[in-house]
Amino acid sequence: MSSDAPPKPLPFHFQFLAGAIAGISEILTMYPLDVVKTRAQLSTTGNVGIVQSLKDIVKKEGPATLYRGIAAPILVEAPKRATKFAANEQYTTLYKKMFGMDKVTQPLAIATGVSAGVTEAVIIVPFELVKIRMQDKANSSKYNGTMDALRKILKQEGPLALYNGLEATIWRHAAWNGGYFGVIFGVKDILPKPKTKNEQLANNFVAGTIGGTFGTMLNTPMDVVKTRIQGYTGVGPKKYSWTVPSLALVAKEEGVAALYRGFTAKVLRLGPGGGILLVVFDTVSTFMRKHFM
Repeated sequence: MSSDAPPKPLPFHFQFLAGAIAGISEILTMYPLDVVKTRAQLSTTGNVGIVQSLKDIVKKEGPATLYRGIAAPILVEAPKRATKFAANEQYTTLYKKMFGMDKVTQPLAIATGVSAGVTEAVIIVPFELVKIRMQDKANSSKYNGTMDALRKILKQEGPLALYNGLEATIWRHAAWNGGYFGVIFGVKDILPKPKTKNEQLANNFVAGTIGGTFGTMLNTPMDVVKTRIQGYTGVGPKKYSWTVPSLALVAKEEGVAALYRGFTAKVLRLGPGGGILLVVFDTVSTFMRKHFM
């Protein structure tokens, strides 16, 4: 077989497992930045630097706070990241057949990424909401843990509250996945063809990091309003509900720059995090092809 031949497609269950391993690896490495990002997005009074935020959290609330709420994303990380990659692979196969295409093009990579992002968003909304509630400093004495937060949300706000922010989550994930997979395709196409496994890993990390950074640039405004929507606990008037009106409201009241609150922490997580995802996914996929197919 030519070295330029595409790798054999993995069965869905192997794609799912590889995506799950990649996702958990990324979140364990980068989660403290997600806490900082959420705190910044919930704030309406301006930004605090990442290092200062980390120092303040550790000093005032303890180091464990940097991992507060991690149970919810860990529980969803397997299906979330698995869905990201497995759905992307499945949509790629579907769209190639639907449009009679022999190979993946950049527009197709963007379309499959957006579709995978929408699928992923529907699955993760309740877990995202619980995570946001746990990360919010205002709730530090309200919830004793992830399951306690879930019970109280269900009791006080009802089951449908778990799907607050669904529309904004769909926007967020469609934008990130479309940008991520579309840029990965373009970057891999212009990088020198790898001749060794180390070069392949390096290419994947570079492509994934650039893709993650671009996806973050696209979706941060939607992420800000999603965080505001999901942070509402039912007390007082509900200020944010739908994505587009919420974007306009934040820009009007706080300035357009407020739509990028938490961007640095987010891009530091999801830029290199995107590289970690792609490297681990590719490494695990290659191992599975070698040993189980």
